[in-house]
Amino acid sequence: MTGHVTAPAAALADRLPGWVTLLRAPNPGPMTLDGTNTWVLRAPGAAHAVVVDPGPLDEEHLAAIAARGPVGLVLITHGHPDHTEGSRRLSELLGGAPVRAADAAHTVAGEPLASGAVPDVPGLTVRVVPTPGHTADSVCFLVEHAGERAVFTGDTILGRGTTVVAHPDGHLGDYLASLELLSAYRGVPALPGHGPALADCGAAAEFYLAHRRARLDQVRAAVAAGARTPAEVVAAVYADVDRSLWWAAEWSVRAQLEYLAPEIGECVTGDTELEKP
Repeated sequence: MTGHVTAPAAALADRLPGWVTLLRAPNPGPMTLDGTNTWVLRAPGAAHAVVVDPGPLDEEHLAAIAARGPVGLVLITHGHPDHTEGSRRLSELLGGAPVRAADAAHTVAGEPLASGAVPDVPGLTVRVVPTPGHTADSVCFLVEHAGERAVFTGDTILGRGTTVVAHPDGHLGDYLASLELLSAYRGVPALPGHGPALADCGAAAEFYLAHRRARLDQVRAAVAAGARTPAEVVAAVYADVDRSLWWAAEWSVRAQLEYLAPEIGECVTGDTELEKP
């Protein structure tokens, strides 16, 4: 549980709901896995579809999304550019369809999202579930049609491996609370921002919680053994992670140190030593 996780956090889904189509952006990489997942949701017979996460500014990808139109609404799980860079261009291709995000900075021709139901989505019930942690503006979408539900998790839960807490915007305490919230969705598929769909959002959230708690124990041990900077903690705790990804691991370590500050001392910046409790 405490090693570097590259496998899915739960069993893979054997199918997508019939009202869901996956269009994967051509932006694979260490942080994006196979690429950003753009989800197109359309209830049978509905006048228009809903898009979750346009992805990067790639004309071919955005044209493929527009070809699934008409699209009446675009929803954003969080503001990282691999999810939002194509938003404004997609809105243009869709004739001005609104793009709605929790952060007004990523909203186009519409109002920012708030917790609760999203109105005017034909044939689907869409609810915004605030899940800060990976970023401050992260949300998930709980969508239901004809008694079938799915949770669109963005980067809060990935299809493979675990996500980073993007400190200082991301906050570990918020992230743990968000995972606790998502653990209630047992048996509901998780359709993530990257990687394959998972069969059980609740099981994945519980796995993530156990992994995060184990990492915190490792951080405590590293500090007790003498680590005094984020870089030193990364070297001790993330030794099994490719060094090319240590910059991302340091985001999470800084979030972990901030979370543990009341217990082990104040979080550090740069290479300043940890303050001793």
